[in-house]
Amino acid sequence: MKEIIILLGAPGAGKGTVGERLSKIYNIPVVSTGDLLRENVKAKTELGLKAKEYMDRGELVPDEIVISILAERIKKNDCKNGFILDGFPRNINQARKLEDYIKEEKVKVVYLKADDEFLVKRLSNRRICETCGAIYHLINIPPKVPGVCDKCGGKLIQREDDKEEVVRNRLVVYHNLTAPLLEYYKKKGILFTVPGDGKLEEIINQIINLKNNGEKGN
Repeated sequence: MKEIIILLGAPGAGKGTVGERLSKIYNIPVVSTGDLLRENVKAKTELGLKAKEYMDRGELVPDEIVISILAERIKKNDCKNGFILDGFPRNINQARKLEDYIKEEKVKVVYLKADDEFLVKRLSNRRICETCGAIYHLINIPPKVPGVCDKCGGKLIQREDDKEEVVRNRLVVYHNLTAPLLEYYKKKGILFTVPGDGKLEEIINQIINLKNNGEKGN
């Protein structure tokens, strides 16, 4: 039976970093619906072209299209032993549709919980090289020369969605959408809450222990 880990958490909670580490430990892929949408649009698949119509208008891609793209991805051979979902599902409707494809599988939902002020501080201090895409943090991983990428010498910029006012708005939207979803998984007994503001190794160890001990969700 496959083992599936669903990582939930607000923007900046570390889902991507945690997912990558767990992927290497368990040798199962991280599946991000955002990446899948971009890949399908770039490849001009039938579903990608449908998704592009909504994306070009700045609208959310309908759940049916997102789920269809996800369903095709998790049928691939590298997912035969399981996979990690990064930030999906985002609402109860998506969660229910997802269950049609993973109904008989073992699923563990890990919620990376972090205080909003911590998340605002983490994201608003993030900088990205506009040339090579390297990521820095003004407090945790500062560049050797302010505003300059260590790797390629490119200019470091702040993404629009990392600016404080935008981050705070993203958090409000996230909490409104996700609160019902957390309660949904809690009632199923598969929700595990792990502090997302600790050290990476501590977070990973907690998730590994949850996975190995077979504890009930909380």
